[in-house]
Amino acid sequence: MPCDIPASAAANPLRQLSLAQLRQRTSMKWRTYPQEVLPLWVAEMDVPLAEPVAQAIRDAVTLGDTGYPAGTGYAEALAAFASKRWDWDGLAVERTAIVPDVMLGVVEMIKLVSGPGDPVVVNSPVYPPFYQFVESMGRQVVEAPLGADGRIDLGALEGTFGRVHQGADRPVYLLCSPHNPTGTVHTADELTAVAALAQAYGVRVVADEIHAPVVAPGTVFVPYLSVPGAESGLSLLSASKAWNLAGLKAAVAVAGPDAADDLARLPEEVGHGPSHVGVIAHTAALRDGGAWLDGLLMGLDDNRRLLAGLLAESLPAVRYEPSQATFLAWLDCRSLDLGDDPAAVFLERGKVALNSGIPFGTGGAGFVRLNLATNPELITEAVRRMAAALD
Repeated sequence: MPCDIPASAAANPLRQLSLAQLRQRTSMKWRTYPQEVLPLWVAEMDVPLAEPVAQAIRDAVTLGDTGYPAGTGYAEALAAFASKRWDWDGLAVERTAIVPDVMLGVVEMIKLVSGPGDPVVVNSPVYPPFYQFVESMGRQVVEAPLGADGRIDLGALEGTFGRVHQGADRPVYLLCSPHNPTGTVHTADELTAVAALAQAYGVRVVADEIHAPVVAPGTVFVPYLSVPGAESGLSLLSASKAWNLAGLKAAVAVAGPDAADDLARLPEEVGHGPSHVGVIAHTAALRDGGAWLDGLLMGLDDNRRLLAGLLAESLPAVRYEPSQATFLAWLDCRSLDLGDDPAAVFLERGKVALNSGIPFGTGGAGFVRLNLATNPELITEAVRRMAAALD
């Protein structure tokens, strides 16, 4: 069902913190660059914690409840959220496991279904840690680039599956859904076609669905495991991105019915990695943070429109298509003639930190990724600085 924002949505959390307040933060986004640099890069949101999450953390600290994680509360909250938001009742708690975070969960899922040297297919341009984590575990990254429309190119994907099937025992497809950096939301038809191709060529699918709760109003998110043919798939989900909980580590691995035995082989020690307080926070977010999330989604949609208008006025050569999901904007700066890495120019001349498109792989050169999850005033200032950098 579409993500329709109810009238009871909370106030926009993106308007609640000033630049002075944000500069008091000590996390990566705010401490990597000098103070004169405006940071719109790494995927942290400039928001206060949702009150239900903050209260759950306060309660845990008051109780001294800071031991090791236990139980299935997180998975149960995720299943209820999936049923309500995505009309998906197929998230079976008995086929889940708690993992430290989504990317470490991806690593563990790939280990379960492949071996050293096996290929892992990705759709470039894509989240840079896909390359880093996959290569560090001794697998080979094979690109099946997105189409010119930013969507999965099923023809290119089939060709790639055919090649990896010929030369490997246990190939894997690492699906990014919704896609980072483009914000594309894959349709049920696209995902069904992916599942059919994976079955035909003996490719196991591991889906990173960390941005699943962050979809624009009117957009339908389709869980990969909900489509026909995806029964052997594995998925990673988390409240991390939607409620800004990256520093409170926890995620859920979910197996399709035919992958339950694979997930059952997950080493016990993996479950020792998540933070118990993180599990508490993520559970509270999914269970009680819906109104806060709705306010965020409205604010992000406002910011997408704001950015589109600012670019049209001040940087018309930059191509930007407001995304269907995530809080990230993928900007095509190739017409600016700034070379392969325009982010370096905007940082040096404009004092705006953006993500370079180069680490996102094939198709990323000449692009930058901008983090929309901030106060609209900071987006306005960032575009002003970017335009000034070209003078």
